[in-house]
Amino acid sequence: MNKQNDKSSAGNRGDKIRSDCYIELELKNRGGVKINLKSKVESMYGTSIRDLIKDVLKHFEIKNAEIVVEDYGALPFTLAARLEAAIKKLFPENNKEYLLPFNKKSLYKTSKDRLRRSRLYLPGNEPKYFINAGLHKPDGIILDLEDSVAPGKKDEAKLLVRNALRSVDFYGCERMVRINQLPQGLSDLNFIVPHNVHVILIPKCESADQIKLLEDEVNKIKKENGVKNQIYFMPIIESALGVINSYQIASASKYNCALAIGLEDYTADIGTQRTKDGKESFFARSMIVNSARAAGIQPIDTVYSDVTNMEGLKESVLKAKLLGFEGKGCIHPRQVKIVHEAFAPTEQEIEKAQKIVLAFKEAEKKGLGVVSIGSKMIDPPVVKRAQRTIELAIINNLLHKNWNIDN
Repeated sequence: MNKQNDKSSAGNRGDKIRSDCYIELELKNRGGVKINLKSKVESMYGTSIRDLIKDVLKHFEIKNAEIVVEDYGALPFTLAARLEAAIKKLFPENNKEYLLPFNKKSLYKTSKDRLRRSRLYLPGNEPKYFINAGLHKPDGIILDLEDSVAPGKKDEAKLLVRNALRSVDFYGCERMVRINQLPQGLSDLNFIVPHNVHVILIPKCESADQIKLLEDEVNKIKKENGVKNQIYFMPIIESALGVINSYQIASASKYNCALAIGLEDYTADIGTQRTKDGKESFFARSMIVNSARAAGIQPIDTVYSDVTNMEGLKESVLKAKLLGFEGKGCIHPRQVKIVHEAFAPTEQEIEKAQKIVLAFKEAEKKGLGVVSIGSKMIDPPVVKRAQRTIELAIINNLLHKNWNIDN
């Protein structure tokens, strides 16, 4: 390997750092590998940490080096990512990867129409948020490579997110990654597509061509790596141009599963600020809902930024629900429960859905192609919506799963 420098570093350090580490790597001409480990858990895990470091160095054929490791409770996937990042800074043209074994609990699949009421954003370069995120039971977990990662840390974050996809148990949550804005984000795909990502979020999307470009690159990487599982896309609309082109974007790929809106950037783009009543974004949000519905995918609302205002969050979700949105972004775990409860169907909605589903079931028994309730004809999209309402009611313990067993 052709090195550019002799010394590099990666990771985070400081009194408030946890579940992470800081690594300094200095190449030498002789003397073998010397490891200076500073860790509160050295007595229990010092040997395994040193063994992992040696194994990573061996993988990259580094025989002589001095390494300083400041450990703040980093798990193996983080230690390996940080050391690989330090190595790649010295050898940027090296394409080898150090991959830990896949956690069997990370091999589940997703589906295009699964529930996406909540998606919890996690900064992609801060592993302390990864470990227990699934315990809060959001529908989806987003490992973010974009706005939450400092420009100088993006290469490190890619390796960390890759390792997290392989190693972290997200307890059945949909596994999402927000890549960087295109075309920069295309380089992120090599770090996520081979590692069972379920949904790729495309920020600041403004045209159908961007989705087609992404799809081509994803299919290329899937073919090269023998990836068989479906990977879906969620474009995020964050500009005036994106809003105008939202239907073309929503319908640009069969792999689009949802269309989301990001209001912080959108309101800045149109020269205004977000307000509590949201009048300035009514047009944009309505466009997203209509474009998503017209394309047959899910409309997803923006995040609610005040993590201390639970009543405000609930009100925001109820307004989003009235507009037709099916989900909302979360930036703190405490928001997940409120979002789920606010998106839950009302008693009246449940009763109406039951009548529609039962009428549809009865029509099927009789071999009828048309469903009616009283004088109203019920078409397939209405039946599908009613079935989703029933599903939500069961998930929220508002209806027993065997509610129609005798019908």
